[in-house]
Amino acid sequence: MKSSNILVIGSLNMDWIIKVPRTPLAGETLTGEFSLAVPGGKGANQAFAASNLGGHVYMLGAVGTDEDGQTLIQTLKKAHVHTDAIAQLENNKTGLALIYVNSEGDNTIVVLPNANAKVDHAAIDAHMDLMHHSDIVLLQMEIPEETLYYAIDLAHSLGKTIILNPAPAPDTIPDHILSKIDYLTPNETELTTLSGIQADTFENIEKACQSLIAKGVKNVITTLGPRGALLVNQERTAHFKGFPAHAIDTTAAGDSFNGAIATYLSQGKTIDEAITFGNKVASITVTRVGAQSSIPSLEEVLNH
Repeated sequence: MKSSNILVIGSLNMDWIIKVPRTPLAGETLTGEFSLAVPGGKGANQAFAASNLGGHVYMLGAVGTDEDGQTLIQTLKKAHVHTDAIAQLENNKTGLALIYVNSEGDNTIVVLPNANAKVDHAAIDAHMDLMHHSDIVLLQMEIPEETLYYAIDLAHSLGKTIILNPAPAPDTIPDHILSKIDYLTPNETELTTLSGIQADTFENIEKACQSLIAKGVKNVITTLGPRGALLVNQERTAHFKGFPAHAIDTTAAGDSFNGAIATYLSQGKTIDEAITFGNKVASITVTRVGAQSSIPSLEEVLNH
């Protein structure tokens, strides 16, 4: 079956990964074990993952004219992502993320948006052809909120399937935006922030998801790390178990999951198939260091 087109609108960052023995406390200085610079950014990671897993992907975003920006574009091109809609902005630095990974593989991330902050309405309007020709629009929250909401309004008006990964999560998303989202994909922390309900048990996670369904979201898929994912919509609640994995770095686990979901949906698969596939992809991603460097190919997933 021919895949439909996926348009990813979002961030591109160069990630500096710093391995630390534990997450530092306030006021504490730790000595890192090593540092590594790898291509990242939630938008770029999800575009890379979707394409690497067999999707037909376009990326819309912005980088600076520095070496990092060139590296990010070339890395996406090698993964067969269409990059013509990535603006290269003069007098701007490419986005930067500092990622601290502890001995358990958990991470803490600080992002400097830089060029990502310049993705505006005009950037969306300049590539309306991609919006028209894409069937699925995948977004995150590392570009300005007003641009994000503008893109969602447009995609909805054109009848596109909208996937929003609400990361990093704001305190609220307007109800008129939530009502246009087909698939909202928070993790437990993001779900707690968006719903105001502590997502600490399956019962509370379902309750938090239902509060967002009541505001018009069609499906909420909460990623639960090694426990898999929980799908909630008006018809049902379904838990999809995770795959066993020895996690060394959880960076891009959620991004690879979102890319996998988008790709399977673009190929006409059911949401149940897409979530199971996404869980498998994420379970491989966490066994490797880095963002895009950790995302498996379709062949690796199928042979895993």
